[in-house]
Amino acid sequence: MKPKAPRIQMPSSAKLGEIIPIKTKIRHPMETGWRKDGNGKTIPRNRITHFVCRFNGTLIVAADYDSGVASDPYLLFHAKVIGNGTFTFRWEADGNETYTAELPFQVGAGA
Repeated sequence: MKPKAPRIQMPSSAKLGEIIPIKTKIRHPMETGWRKDGNGKTIPRNRITHFVCRFNGTLIVAADYDSGVASDPYLLFHAKVIGNGTFTFRWEADGNETYTAELPFQVGAGA
């Protein structure tokens, strides 16, 4: 199963210094390599192993996913608004697969 585009929910603007929530979710089977199919064959390991979010190149959050993470991993974290820029999101998976997304962000006076 090829993951669909990541879903990211966050405000597009906020006041300088405000703390904003960022929610991410990516559709992925997160197979551990321990399960067997109907014929008794091992289902190959296929999971996301690492997630990183950056703002204008500065690390905001990094997470390592282990075998206990369910399919379609969801992550909620917070970031402090320090200015205008771009949030970049990157998921790394087995087999050197990577999934990325970018979202622009603006400081808003009345946000």
